[in-house]
Amino acid sequence: MNSLKKAKGFWGTMGVVVVFSVVTQFLINGGSLNSFYVNALFSIGINIILAASLHLIIGITGQFSIGHAGFLAVGAYASAIVTMKLGLPFPVAIVAAGLAAAISGLIIGIPTLRLRGDYLAIATLGFGEIVRIVFLNIDYVGGASGMTVSHMTTWPWLIACVAITIVVIVNFTNSTHGRACISIRENEIAADAMGINTTFYKVMAFIIGAFFAGVAGALHAHNFYIIQPTNFGFLKSFDILILVVIGGLGSMSGSIIAAILLTIISTFLSNYPEVRMVIYSLVLIVMMLFRPQGLMGTKEITSFLKMGKSAKGGVQHDGKNTVA
Repeated sequence: MNSLKKAKGFWGTMGVVVVFSVVTQFLINGGSLNSFYVNALFSIGINIILAASLHLIIGITGQFSIGHAGFLAVGAYASAIVTMKLGLPFPVAIVAAGLAAAISGLIIGIPTLRLRGDYLAIATLGFGEIVRIVFLNIDYVGGASGMTVSHMTTWPWLIACVAITIVVIVNFTNSTHGRACISIRENEIAADAMGINTTFYKVMAFIIGAFFAGVAGALHAHNFYIIQPTNFGFLKSFDILILVVIGGLGSMSGSIIAAILLTIISTFLSNYPEVRMVIYSLVLIVMMLFRPQGLMGTKEITSFLKMGKSAKGGVQHDGKNTVA
C-alpha cells in the first residue's frame, strides 16, 4: 500500500511537470515570454541542477566541497568540444559532459576524500582553480578569450535534465546507499565502525554530483553562446554553495527553492550593478541571522504535507480524531 502511494505521488508529480513544461513551451513559442524571462527560466533550471548535485555531496554525505565550478567547467568545455569541434549532436554532448566531469570527480575524489572538513574544502578549491588555469592556457578551446558555442539548449532538454537529476538524486538518497551516505554525514567514525566503506560512498557521491554538474555545464555552455575560464572561478563555486546552505543542508526541496529565489533576485538586480551585490549580500546576512538552518532546515516539502494531514485527523479514540 505504501509503495502504491509513493508510485501515485511520483506519477502525479511527473504529470504536473509535464503540464508545466508544455504550457511554458507554448508561451515561449507564442512569444508571450520575452528573452529576459526565458533566460531567467534557463538560469533557474541550470542552477537547480547545480544545487541538487552539490546537495548530494554536502547535504547528504557531509563533504565540504567548494570546487563545484571545476566540474561545471569540465562539462561546459567537454560539451563544446563535442558539438563545435567534432560536430556531434547535442544529446551526445550532454552525456559526454557528464562523463568527463564524473571522471574528473573520480580522479580528484580518490586522493582527497580521505580528508575532512577544512582540508577537503581547500583541496577541492585547489582542484577548481587548476581546472580554470588549464583551460585558460589551452589554445584549442580559445584560451583566455573563450570559446564560441552554438545555442542548442532548448526548454525540453533543460526540463528533462532537471527532472532526471532530481529523480536520480532523490532515489539515491532514499536507497540503502543514500542511507550509508547520511550515516557518514552524521558520524563518519561510527559509520566506519559499523562496517560501511566510507571512502567508497564518499567517492560515489562525489562522482554522481560531478556528473550532474557536468550536465549543467553542457546546458550552460550551449545557452550563453560563449564560455570563458573566468566564468568558472572560485566565486562561482561559492555561488553554488550558497544555494545549498540557504536552502538548508540536507534538504533537496530547500536547495531547489533557494536556487529559484536567489536566481530571480540576482536576475532582476542585474540592471543595478552598483547595488546588486550589496542587496544580495544583505539578503544572505539577514537569512543567516534569523534562519541559520536554512529555509527548509533538513526537512522536505513532503514532510509539511504529511504534518498537515496528521493534524487534520489521526487515530480515532472515543469518537474523536487525535493527532497521530
